[in-house]
Amino acid sequence: MKAEERWQTRFRAPRVTLPVWARHAPARAVYRSNASGAWEVYAWDRAEGVVRQVTARPKGTSHGTVDPTGQWIWWFADTDGDEWGGWMRQPFTGGPDEPVDLGPGHPAGIALAATGDAVIGLARPGQGFTVHVVRPGSPARVVYEHTEAASVAAVSLDGSLIAINHSEHGDTRHPSLRVLRQSGETVGELGDGPGRGVVGLRFAPVSGDRRLLALHERRGRREPLVWDPVSGEQREIWLPDPGEITADWYADGRSLLVVRANRGRTHLHRYDLAGGVLAPIETKHGVIDAAAPRPDGSVEYSWSSGAHPPVIRSSNGQVVMNHGGPSSPPSVPVEDVDVDGPGGRVHALVSRPERGAGPYPTVFLLHGGPTSQDDDSFLPQVAAWVDFGFAVVRVNYRGSTGYGSAWRDALAGNVGHIELADVTAVREAMVARGLADPERLVLAGSSWGGYLTLLGLGTQPGTWAAGVATVPIADHLAAYEDEPESLRAYHRALLGGSPAEQPERYAHCSPITYVDRVEAPVLILAGENDPRCPIRQIEAYVSRLAARGHEHEVYRYGAGHGSLVVAERIAQMAAQLDFVRRHVKTDA
Repeated sequence: MKAEERWQTRFRAPRVTLPVWARHAPARAVYRSNASGAWEVYAWDRAEGVVRQVTARPKGTSHGTVDPTGQWIWWFADTDGDEWGGWMRQPFTGGPDEPVDLGPGHPAGIALAATGDAVIGLARPGQGFTVHVVRPGSPARVVYEHTEAASVAAVSLDGSLIAINHSEHGDTRHPSLRVLRQSGETVGELGDGPGRGVVGLRFAPVSGDRRLLALHERRGRREPLVWDPVSGEQREIWLPDPGEITADWYADGRSLLVVRANRGRTHLHRYDLAGGVLAPIETKHGVIDAAAPRPDGSVEYSWSSGAHPPVIRSSNGQVVMNHGGPSSPPSVPVEDVDVDGPGGRVHALVSRPERGAGPYPTVFLLHGGPTSQDDDSFLPQVAAWVDFGFAVVRVNYRGSTGYGSAWRDALAGNVGHIELADVTAVREAMVARGLADPERLVLAGSSWGGYLTLLGLGTQPGTWAAGVATVPIADHLAAYEDEPESLRAYHRALLGGSPAEQPERYAHCSPITYVDRVEAPVLILAGENDPRCPIRQIEAYVSRLAARGHEHEVYRYGAGHGSLVVAERIAQMAAQLDFVRRHVKTDA
């Protein structure tokens, strides 16, 4: 199979997310798949073996879930990826969609009770954040509102307790956790002070059980705790193994599924709450994107590695489901690299071509977030670069998750420049080790990675042979003016205040400040309806490039922060490959 066919087949191969099943009707499940050519919501009756496509929208659908009784599927309807709209519900067996009449907004969480109640969070410009209780046949009620960022975390099965993550203290990066009754009365509050967030996950899946599973940061990383908000009793689950931890309940509420991410790989364990015994669950070396216990005690999970495409598996050894269609070609395994950086040891992941020897033309592909991470999962875009003879280096710079709270929080104030200092350390090491050709280096990334790409091209002129910035932040000030309320709150937390309070910092960290120093040709991909990295600030940056006659190209598409349509993703990847191959010589 030729390289062109191989990489496109990887994008076209049908994929599915981990099915989410109804707590009281576990044979009824919902998942998302790209099998139709766009990511859409599907219903799966596991008892009957029947699959039904729930949504069919030109730009795809990004959110879908099922209520605990299995009667209703809920999904969010926005316009062409702008993330602005409202929730709809549809009978599990099919039928017309019913809109939830709350008025449009940006989604801020949804939680569904077995009583039929839905708890829905929305954010609106100038109005802040609201949490609504929606009961069929009754008017919706607002149970919480505030100008600072908040989101719905969970609701108890009987609908009596509602958990929200909030940042009334002004730091959305380290939220507090509050539990309310449907009257709006506060039942309990958990907040660990500056620099230590508490995040709600899920109430125990047992009727009448008040316990809430949450994550805290009291020991420098995220770890689970079980909290009874009525009595105030807390139980921290301390585990000796390194890495960031999250968890979920087993169906009987007596055990926890512990998911531990360490150095770009995932490990599963079962933790018995009564005896405090931690037992490993055997899985292959790689990344588990999502995992959940079934009522029979088995665990289903979505697994992949850099070399092997995703599959939905069970701890009982079975493959849970396939959506048919052509299978994805494999790729190369990922290598780990550790480099001493200015802020400590930096972990990076390297994918190198199967043929030839270094030094290779090399793409430094930077992840978004910044509170995200690169890992050993299967990524068609990485495999595409490798097929065409490029090495790919992905850097878990300061700000990345998975390496403890201090590493994640190290960005405060001097954002962008801190991450690029870590990228520089890894780049120099890759050149010194003979992997990367210093004359053929490409800087690329999406979202926050696109922002770092533009900032790196301007602050490190002469270093890069080409740059590819997908849905980037080009100007923090202009982005702040146009973005949703939740991202404004995040900007304030990250940069120490609003643009009015920190104008020099916003300018110092913005790529547009350095646009006149850019030397490398640059390709910018931008969504017309992107609420997260709005188009206006990208247009201003492009105008500055054009004014000085700098070599650049712009790829605009009619969706939001990325695309859910397979053909569009292929077109964007093709544009990137074509641009870079015209400016960087390869050996393939």
